[in-house]
Amino acid sequence: MMEKQGVRGPKPRLLTGNILEMASLVSQSTANDMDTIHHDVVARLLPHYVTWSQQYGKRFIYWNGIEPRMCLSETDLIKELLCKYSTKAGKSWLQQQGSKHFIGKGLLMANGHDWHHQRHIVAPAFMGDRLKSYAGNMVECTKWMLESLQNKVSLGEKEIEIGEYMTRLTADIISRTEFDSSYEKGKQIFHRLTHLQQFCAQASRHLCFPGSRFFPSKYNKKIKSLKMEVETLLMEIIQSRKDCVEIGRSSSYGNDLLGMLLNEMQNNKRGNGFSLDLQLIMDECKTFFFAGHETTALLLTWTVMLLASNPSWQKKVRDEVKQVCGDQTPSVDHLPKLTQLNMVINESLRLYPPATVLPRMAFEDIKLGDLLIPKGLSIWIPVLAIHHSEELWGKDVNEFNPDRFSSKPFSPGRHFMPFAAGPRNCIGQSFAMMEAKIILAMLISKFSFNISDNYRHAPVVVLTIKPKYGVQVYLKPLD
Repeated sequence: MMEKQGVRGPKPRLLTGNILEMASLVSQSTANDMDTIHHDVVARLLPHYVTWSQQYGKRFIYWNGIEPRMCLSETDLIKELLCKYSTKAGKSWLQQQGSKHFIGKGLLMANGHDWHHQRHIVAPAFMGDRLKSYAGNMVECTKWMLESLQNKVSLGEKEIEIGEYMTRLTADIISRTEFDSSYEKGKQIFHRLTHLQQFCAQASRHLCFPGSRFFPSKYNKKIKSLKMEVETLLMEIIQSRKDCVEIGRSSSYGNDLLGMLLNEMQNNKRGNGFSLDLQLIMDECKTFFFAGHETTALLLTWTVMLLASNPSWQKKVRDEVKQVCGDQTPSVDHLPKLTQLNMVINESLRLYPPATVLPRMAFEDIKLGDLLIPKGLSIWIPVLAIHHSEELWGKDVNEFNPDRFSSKPFSPGRHFMPFAAGPRNCIGQSFAMMEAKIILAMLISKFSFNISDNYRHAPVVVLTIKPKYGVQVYLKPLD
């Protein structure tokens, strides 16, 4: 059907499709580190996209095992897909299977009416006054991290791998947001979830073979036991809250995300065919940990790398923070005035978006511009390639230039989509931006940082774009 419309692609093999070619191209392109710090990374991270788009044009079809995918990089059609067909296109069976034991049927993997109801329930946690109320936790957790860095430096350690600090910090913040008082148990859960994510990523490579999820492999056994541990810990937190309400010690299940979901489950007698059960609440908690912790940690890590290797921009941001906040800790009211910092974060998200691609499967035949997309075809949006397109961003596309975000010629949701776009955009984007601004403003007020001689620039993709060896910086306290 697509061939009749002029859309072609590489010839697939039986069962494995084009997976082996893709794996081979990626292992060749990432075999060596990059010689210098530069940001022309599309050919390194999406070599199959570069090869096939040169061969077959902007639209092409390839096979991820037994699932056909059409690559689409035309921004008008992408906007139409994400905005107009948000309920008629969503996560494919293959994606859902890959994360079944990890985040289950939470918001990230839900489709259709289930997605709509879940979004409706969770949205208030990331809006208005409730969103602003998280700023205190963010500031407190960041203070601890800065003290820890200060201690390291005063003991004579000049070089710091900033990625591990950011990962710990964002895990602390999301644990407090989700579990508040049960925060220590939250940390145990997240430790196991991190391992579970690694195993699920490895196991999903074999999903292209039908029936592979039933093989009693070491991955499948380990995944099931970790999943049980995570859910046992979650059930302990949930049970203790239910007990408090039942014996009258508390009138609600709490103000954090978990409390909100439990209150909703209790009140949900809507009779709309959608019910929130304990399994779904646990899936939601796991989803928000994964989505709200790793992606923000990577955004912060890449932004520190970019500021460490661009001292003039580091100075601009530090001067702005000093001017706006004075000697105060950044507050919610300060954040909209930090325009230079906002531009730097946007440029970091453009060059190193957490997700390199955005997949959507058509659940029915849809008309997209001049194309008829048949039910069951997955559409694959190469976010990284769009963010690095010279045609859209100009000659300096691979340079770090936050000034490009000073006016608004770029089109969010069309050229710039780090948080996707349309109704299914990232529900936590305001949370992530608030968190990133507070952390970076506090870090830049206390330290200056330069890139270490030991830093090796080697972005790789493991579900998200990561620095292969971390990001090493020399830290210098400002006072």
